[in-house]
Amino acid sequence: MYAIVDIAGQQFKVEAGKKIYVNRLKDEPGASVSFDKVLLTDNDGAVKVGTPYVDGASVKATVIEHLKGNKVIVFKKKRRKGYDKKNGHRQCLTQIQIESIA
Repeated sequence: MYAIVDIAGQQFKVEAGKKIYVNRLKDEPGASVSFDKVLLTDNDGAVKVGTPYVDGASVKATVIEHLKGNKVIVFKKKRRKGYDKKNGHRQCLTQIQIESIA
């Protein structure tokens, strides 16, 4: 069984027992969180599509840790003009483990 869930403005395919990285959540590590914005559920071929959300469906997860993602280098250059700019960015992420899909 899997579900498509809207978490912090992004859509993720989740299954029970899987770990995923999402944008930083305010909850502390070890806290239990629930997501009600379920867009689609699939239970062994029985697909339910929401309009926009599936009624009565929710996903329960546990916050594992807060961390930063890999560094992304942003480099801008205009040739023959003497202009170049280098900048880096690391996204703040939260790792969560999916407990159940109801």
